[in-house]
This record gives sequence, structure tokens and C-alpha cells, in this order.
Amino acid sequence: MRIERVGGHVRGVPVGAVFARRKAVQQAKLHRDNQRGISWASDEDGLQVGDAIVLHGGYEDDEDEWDTIRYTGASPSKDKDPKTGKLLRSQSWSYLDNAALLRSFERGYDIRVIRGRKGDERYSPRKADGYRYDGLYKITAVRDAISKSLAPDGSEIQICQFDLERLPDDLQMQTDLERQVLQALDDLGEQEAASHEREPDGDPAADEGNEEKFPLTRSMRVCRLVRDTAAVKRIKRLYEGECQMCGLRLEGPDGKPYSEGAHIRPLGKPHRGPDVEPNILCLCPNCHVRLDIGAVLIETDWSIVVRAALFGTALRAQLEVRKGHTVHPEYVRYHRDYWRNRALGSSQ
Repeated sequence: MRIERVGGHVRGVPVGAVFARRKAVQQAKLHRDNQRGISWASDEDGLQVGDAIVLHGGYEDDEDEWDTIRYTGASPSKDKDPKTGKLLRSQSWSYLDNAALLRSFERGYDIRVIRGRKGDERYSPRKADGYRYDGLYKITAVRDAISKSLAPDGSEIQICQFDLERLPDDLQMQTDLERQVLQALDDLGEQEAASHEREPDGDPAADEGNEEKFPLTRSMRVCRLVRDTAAVKRIKRLYEGECQMCGLRLEGPDGKPYSEGAHIRPLGKPHRGPDVEPNILCLCPNCHVRLDIGAVLIETDWSIVVRAALFGTALRAQLEVRKGHTVHPEYVRYHRDYWRNRALGSSQ
């Protein structure tokens, strides 16, 4: 079956869309193949250029940090162990897939990144979801590298290695309306920061180093009212609007539940948390704010620690985590360490 190739985003496929099988990824025109890691298309001059990669636990030398990826090139099947998938011999830049991805680096083309369930557990989709489209990345560097494993004869294996960096959020938006909303939020954040600096009663030195509001509350409130990502929608749907911290389920006159998707490790600078299910909680508005300002922390056993006086709805002793939602402990640890370190800093 011939599939028409589309550069950059694929119209109608939002960032965060999930697919049960690789075949569905192919049918969505995100990737040309249903098995290979590197996808390529013919450029205007007839030469092949890479347009997409899949991260699915393919090689041990891959490194995924969400914003940045270190990606191992491809090899023909005969150069891999059929049982373990490990390389038997060195990779070549002349191999079509590697040559195409290298050409995209040389020509400055963006790459679609699809993550599979067998990749890094911090960022991979649930087993039931299979694969997820995570947006556009730019190849920032290429190199020859040595694999962690040796060849069967004990010699070193040379691999083709690519560094990729995720494009800014405004370039992950696919419609003019989304871009306008994002720009409005950025402008609002700048206005809040400027207003804070002009406050006559404030001592500028007193707030030095504390300018980040984790996050700018008003901007984030507007953002979550205007635009829910695909990942947030899935988590809210799983809990049917019930708050994981207090159990409250808000309903409007139409009977539909209202809840908010809270990122444990916040998005954007300086926290750079990913917009993935293991980093998202379904919370009521009050608990969302409590989490954002560090009034509550979550321990390693999912127990909820109250750090400031709370009034109204009582919190659960432990965070409710339903089947199908894997909250990754790294994000919980980041949130906990961030707020405990701030408390230590303010007491010194």
C-alpha cells in the first residue's frame, strides 16, 4: 500500500494521539513502516530524508530525557541477534535509514517522534495505548559512537548516533487558534512578572531567586480552562472526574464532571516536566492549587503529607491510583524535593 508522505505535523493528528498498533501509526501517515524505527520520504531532489523515528526500546544505547533524545541508528536484520535484538557488528552511515536521517540533519528538517510502550517508562504510553505521537524534534548533532555491548568476537561495535531536541511548545501547536492562546498566555505571564516588579511595598532583593511561581497561577488556570491535552483528557476520563487526593467529584448542571489535569513536575522552564500520563493527576481545582503551591506532598508510599492548614474537604490518607494509570515516582520525588528545598532555603 502506497502512503502519501506529509512533512512535519500530520494534519488532523494532534500531539499526544495514541495508537494501539504500529499499523495504526502507519495508517495515520506518521511513519512509513510498521516495523522499522526510522521513517523516510523522498525530498524534492529525489533523495531520501528522515521524517520520523520510533522509540520503543530498540537499542540499549538510546537515551530519552523527553526534551532531548540520543537515538541509535538502524541496521539490517542480518546485523542483529534475532533473539535479543542486540547488534552483531558495526552500523554504517551508508545504510538507507541512517543516510536519510543524516540528510535531514544536514537540511535542517524536523522529525516526528513516536514513543512505544517498551521505551523509557517515565515517558512511554500505557501498554493498552501502544504508541503515542509526541510531536516534532530537531536533530542537533550526529556522531560515531561505541556501543555499550561488544560484538560476539569481543570487538567494539561502532554505531551511528543522533541527538534530537524537542521544538518549543508554540511549534507543537497545529492550529492558529492554539498558537494565539499560547501567545496570550505568554503575554499574560510577562505582564504578571512586570506587575510584581512594580509593587511599591516589595523589596526586590527579598524575592531574588524566587521569581518562578511554580507556576504562574493565573496563566496556568487560564491554560487548563482553554486547552486540555490528549494525555490530560485520558487521565480525567479514567477517573471520571474524581479527585485523586480528596475524592471530590464536581458536576455541572448538565451532569458532566469537572476536574483538572495537574502536572506533578510542571511543564516548561525551569522544571521541564513532560506532558505524559505518568506525570499527570486528576484533581479538583482546590487540590490542584494545593499541589502547585506545595501545600501537599506525596511520599514514596503514595501517602499525602499536609504541609499547610487546609479547610473544607478532607484529603485521603493516600493518593488514589487506578488500574491503567502508572504515576512515576521520579516526578513525585521531584515535586517533593523541590518544595522541601524551598522550605529549607526560606528558614536559613
